[in-house]
Amino acid sequence: MNIYNGFDEIPFNQNTILTLGTFDGVHLGHQYIIKKLIKIGSENKLRNVLLTIHPHPQIVLKKEGRPPVSLLTSIDERLELFEKFGIENVVIIPFNYEFSQTPARTFAVDYLIKKVGMSKILIGYDHLFGKDRIGNENLLKELAPLYNFSIERLDRIGEADHAISSTAIREALQISDIESANKLLGHYYGLRGEVVRGLQRGRTIGFPTANIAPDDEHKLLPPLGVYFVYSDIDNIRYYGMANLGYKPTVTDEHKLTIEANYFDFDRDIYGKYITLHFVKKIREEKKFASIDALKEQISNDKQTCLNLKEVLF
Repeated sequence: MNIYNGFDEIPFNQNTILTLGTFDGVHLGHQYIIKKLIKIGSENKLRNVLLTIHPHPQIVLKKEGRPPVSLLTSIDERLELFEKFGIENVVIIPFNYEFSQTPARTFAVDYLIKKVGMSKILIGYDHLFGKDRIGNENLLKELAPLYNFSIERLDRIGEADHAISSTAIREALQISDIESANKLLGHYYGLRGEVVRGLQRGRTIGFPTANIAPDDEHKLLPPLGVYFVYSDIDNIRYYGMANLGYKPTVTDEHKLTIEANYFDFDRDIYGKYITLHFVKKIREEKKFASIDALKEQISNDKQTCLNLKEVLF
């Protein structure tokens, strides 16, 4: 997959089908657009290009009264998913205040048509762009005959009455409904970060852990608790259990940690970036009366996860 950091990097090619958006989560709705983009591009011998925005506009613009944004995917997670689903070319639009002031017509003509090149544009049912998000399908229809491109609009997709959306996924995650979030995502929710050195107390009780430092401060973390997880490390899948919390049994230091214990795993991965994929929450974090009681519970947690692995994978 080719990654272009800005419009000046991508070579112009009129024979292009493109789509654009934030694509936070790369959920089933986004995947539907991606599949159509690839299919139409292949059938018509067009280069497929996906344009995504980074940082998230809400982070840059910080509108008063709006809560801080919680991302489902960091930019690196998004890129990994785009590649997984077959996108050939990605343009990362560097979003800042100055760019946010670009009028919709200017954005469409000067950037999409004249810099990237566009034979066809694929848009979602609620697609808006440009300053104050006033660019829409009507503007594109006005421009299409002038610049010789066509438009394909995709309808909303959903399951029953519950539309697939980043908002619905965030709401599910925030109440620990990992299964519903994963169903709407169409993949297991991930948390990417660097493996950093911790206090190494896990080794002393027989359960060494990898401490994960998230790669984006705006990333939405699942609620505190113990989870069945997996990670693909150097193209090998390892299953395990992860604790998000404050480790109240072993320390009074009120510091949030994300620790994963992988089964049948004994490698030094400090400094490596890995992704925790959350399959299911198995219990809340709690303080135990003793280290022995904690060890017994962790052993039970491991067995619970192994049982889930047999059922789910």
